[in-house]
Amino acid sequence: MKAVRYHTYGDSDVLVYEDADRPVAGPGQVVVRVAGTSFNPVDVAIRAGLLQQVFPLAFPHVPNFDVAGVVAEVGEGVGAWSVGDAVVAFLPMAEPGAAAEYVAASADALATAPGTVELADAAALPSAGLTAWQSLFEHAGLTAGQSVLINGAGGAVGGYAVQLAAQARATVTATASPRSRDRIRSYGADQIIDYTATPLLQAVAGQQFDVVLNLAATSPEETAQLADLVADGGAFVSTTTPGPEDAGRGVRTVRVFLHSDASQLAELVTRVDAGELKIDVAERRPLTHLAAVHGEAAAGRLSGKTVLTPA
Repeated sequence: MKAVRYHTYGDSDVLVYEDADRPVAGPGQVVVRVAGTSFNPVDVAIRAGLLQQVFPLAFPHVPNFDVAGVVAEVGEGVGAWSVGDAVVAFLPMAEPGAAAEYVAASADALATAPGTVELADAAALPSAGLTAWQSLFEHAGLTAGQSVLINGAGGAVGGYAVQLAAQARATVTATASPRSRDRIRSYGADQIIDYTATPLLQAVAGQQFDVVLNLAATSPEETAQLADLVADGGAFVSTTTPGPEDAGRGVRTVRVFLHSDASQLAELVTRVDAGELKIDVAERRPLTHLAAVHGEAAAGRLSGKTVLTPA
């Protein structure tokens, strides 16, 4: 099969499109014929070797941990899936990934793919959707009637977080640039702050929120200021810079570390098929462009979620 791999840590030019052995389904696994995989910013840091202690790799490594595709082979002990099933999954981030024509996946990680979108585009759902779900409901405990500030709502995780928070009947304040403002408004945000025009702290002066979800890269000082926006007894949840260890006033601070959960992923799929959750794909590109995508992301030129498809 063809795959994108890298044989050592380095810049985007270490990514090579080449021949690789097709994986075989072990016990409890299936092999998925990849329809699409999505790029995630953390892929750049992993490839550059910045996260070796967290995600140690065996080389050569096939990147990309989001996959949508069709089951092509079923391993011993797998009873829930059959050849031909359309599936989505969030794969272990240090294991061989989906930047290939085929990938092996644990059967326990799979959910039936949504039937209302192109199968390749469904690859934009697993990790971003799960991060939003786990941030809001596992870590923040968001409930109806609460208020939430989502900083960085224009990104993939932020888009899902706005939709899920609105569906939970929370009052949603979101930061977004003019480029993503209309999309975020359509997702149900009650208040949108254009951070390119007005500094966030100035825009929300006098307000506090039951939950602050930080999805943007912030300095420790900026992070502490965001944590100060949390109401007494509320939660500050961040996927980036961790909040202060002791924010005081009974405020909980949580750093999000994503984990696979097939039942949560299945719930997200159900909402997609019900028309309640929108998958936004900015661009679909061939898998051979993966090195270019990494380079554009590192240079800050990538806009929105990119899905890559094998030939």
